[in-house]
Amino acid sequence: MADDKVINLDDINYAVYKIGEWKNHYEINQIGLSKEIPATKNTIDHIKFSMEEIRNTEFSISDKKVNGFVAIAMQLSSVVQEMELDDVIELEEKEFQDILEELGNLDVLSDDDTLPLETDEYLIYKLEKHCHVTTSIPANEFTKKFYKEELKKIEEALD
Repeated sequence: MADDKVINLDDINYAVYKIGEWKNHYEINQIGLSKEIPATKNTIDHIKFSMEEIRNTEFSISDKKVNGFVAIAMQLSSVVQEMELDDVIELEEKEFQDILEELGNLDVLSDDDTLPLETDEYLIYKLEKHCHVTTSIPANEFTKKFYKEELKKIEEALD
């Protein structure tokens, strides 16, 4: 990658995040479990679209239809597995609304600005569409390192 490469912050082919903490604590919504906080309007729009896609995916658990976030949490979270299904459904809805509120209150970079691709201040992902699935590929060394560390944490949490 060239050191002088810059991206336009209005480019929908990139997602830009800063490392930080969400205001609220989340048990279910994987977006709220991440330390990646959106730094551009396009990134927020992408997150909202992704959340809607997951929420619109329907699964059957017991005798209820649940969305993808509930189904994933029921499979992966020991805390959630101990909860009553109706409580999990209610908590997912609350978390979804809280994340939307947080996203709406974020200070983001201007769409008119540019950002050097090789930065240690922002996580930058190149978004690539394959069929109907969007893949996020770390676009610089800082993001690659962060991504590897996050994957390691997830693997350790699942062991």
